[in-house]
Amino acid sequence: MTSSPLTGPHDLVEAAGHPHGGGNMLPHYDDRLANEDLAPLRKQKWSSYNIFAFWMSDVHSVGGYVTAGSLFALGLQSWQVLVALIAGIVIVQVFANMVAKPSQKTGVPYPVINRVVFGIRGANIPAIIRGLIAIAWYGVQTFLAAESLNIVFLKFIPGAASLLDVSFAGLSALGWISYAILWTAQFLLFWNGMEVIRRFIDWAGPAVYLVMIVLAIYLVSQAGIQNISFTLSTTQLDFWASIPVMFAAVALVVSYFSGPMLNFGDFARYGKSFAAVKKGNFWGLPINFLFFSLLTVITASATVPVFGSLITDPIATVERIDTPFAILLGGLTFVTATVGINIVANFISPAFDFSNVAPKKISWRAGGMIAAVGSTFLMPWNWYSNADAIHYSLGVLGALIGPLFGILIAGYYIAARQRVKIDAMFTMDTAGPYWYRNGFNPNAVKAVIGAGVPTVAIAIFPKLFADLGLFNVAAISDYSWFIGCGLGYVLFLLFERLDPRIPTFDGETEGISDGTVDAVAASEVPVLAQTSQDAAPGSAPVLANEIPDAAAPASAPPRPAAGHSREALA
Repeated sequence: MTSSPLTGPHDLVEAAGHPHGGGNMLPHYDDRLANEDLAPLRKQKWSSYNIFAFWMSDVHSVGGYVTAGSLFALGLQSWQVLVALIAGIVIVQVFANMVAKPSQKTGVPYPVINRVVFGIRGANIPAIIRGLIAIAWYGVQTFLAAESLNIVFLKFIPGAASLLDVSFAGLSALGWISYAILWTAQFLLFWNGMEVIRRFIDWAGPAVYLVMIVLAIYLVSQAGIQNISFTLSTTQLDFWASIPVMFAAVALVVSYFSGPMLNFGDFARYGKSFAAVKKGNFWGLPINFLFFSLLTVITASATVPVFGSLITDPIATVERIDTPFAILLGGLTFVTATVGINIVANFISPAFDFSNVAPKKISWRAGGMIAAVGSTFLMPWNWYSNADAIHYSLGVLGALIGPLFGILIAGYYIAARQRVKIDAMFTMDTAGPYWYRNGFNPNAVKAVIGAGVPTVAIAIFPKLFADLGLFNVAAISDYSWFIGCGLGYVLFLLFERLDPRIPTFDGETEGISDGTVDAVAASEVPVLAQTSQDAAPGSAPVLANEIPDAAAPASAPPRPAAGHSREALA
């Protein structure tokens, strides 16, 4: 082994007070595929509460508030809305558990586990798609949070109103100030690493709950409980007419959470056990979402007698109260809520995605900064209010979330039978089991195209036909995620049956994660491992509790599984 300096880049980061990625970067891992952010974690410490808090940060946002409140205005009765909410969120819970398992069992983020399904190089396809979606929405969420902060400035600094008359690149001077403040705050939070982010989301979700409860109590006291109606629609549907609307409401809930569902492996990898992740999902999804929805409908219902009209935007509700304390508390709280969902949904995941493209050159932090800077150059304030721009840009990319989800589930659970050779995800050896054909699994590529094209068409053409005055089949767009997910799942399994590519490693045990043993259950066994890419000669290895599957170095190149020809792997 050649000599290498005692100090590596990650040591400099730690010396500056920032923790490095926490991954077990073994010496034989190819640095074109691995860094300490992408390698299997040394320790998985997140409890079920941390997962619960993650979902609180996702649910407790302005978008979540408006989405939940809007379901009560579809012409449904209250019990029908609750049934739709529960059905939708239970579906989300089941799917979140499914996407969590491969990452929790192996300790790697979403783009890395996709190397099993898409190939060593092919995994960049879902990573880049997901990263582009997150960049756009990161800017949108930061802009929305800035709008909330503007309200606080205008209330407490009257002179700030003059800044609204000066604009640059389509955004007022006050808007730029608020945007810059929030951009910097999110940057500092992200830069300090996952543990700081975990502590932030641990209190951010409960803080929003507290303010929402106070807001609901205040509005109910002002309206009088006898004046509040929980039917927020001006029209009422009969039972049979309400059935398709209920299904559409279920689809809306699932679609709203489709992004965080696909991203969830990036957080589930930190779970100390799969059981802890599932418990956190139970409390964070059906229980939390139901209570949050009840709060939103109570608050929205009370706005009718208090203000004379229905208000489903919590920021507008706080602004209408027009007392300094309420505006300060409410504005800062919903800023916090928006920052919370932005960090967990649109910052962390693209950081992994872009790092996966070039791990040697792009760290997790650098990947996050690509997303943050790129989102500003998109100037979301100029196109967010344009429904057509959102539909034909984010609509197209968002339509691919379903196919990517279906392909991952089919690849891990059915084709691979939950058996993953972890070290093989970090080698460029052309004889490796996940090299497939030039680093791409052709079955996954064909499934993305085969499922993505019709799903994108479903997302685009119904609106286009309606805009042209031809015919209205817009209802089918509500189910684009389900259609894409189903097509991706079925097509991938069909292609794998016709031309099997994914190995199952039948008869092998060394270095194999089989989806049954929790990493935390075996982490009490100490394992010797290097903590950096190249240890200095004569330096002692560090004793660490490793993920057992990832800790066993492969002494030889991975072997093709029985029944898989070398041609299929190359």
